[in-house]
Amino acid sequence: MTSSSVTTEYGKQNIFAKETQPQVIENYKGYIAEAELANGRWAMIGFVALLGAYITTGQVIPSIF
Repeated sequence: MTSSSVTTEYGKQNIFAKETQPQVIENYKGYIAEAELANGRWAMIGFVALLGAYITTGQVIPSIF
């Protein structure tokens, strides 16, 4: 069995020495654009849930106030 660890200059073993090569995705929209869409959608769902809770119970946060 071959060991794939590398010893550093301080004599410690580094088992994470081999790194994977980065991959380039051609048609990637981008993390920021996708995150903005997701955050906006979750905010809309939260606002509708807040309105539904207020309409049904008369409280902004049911069972707290």
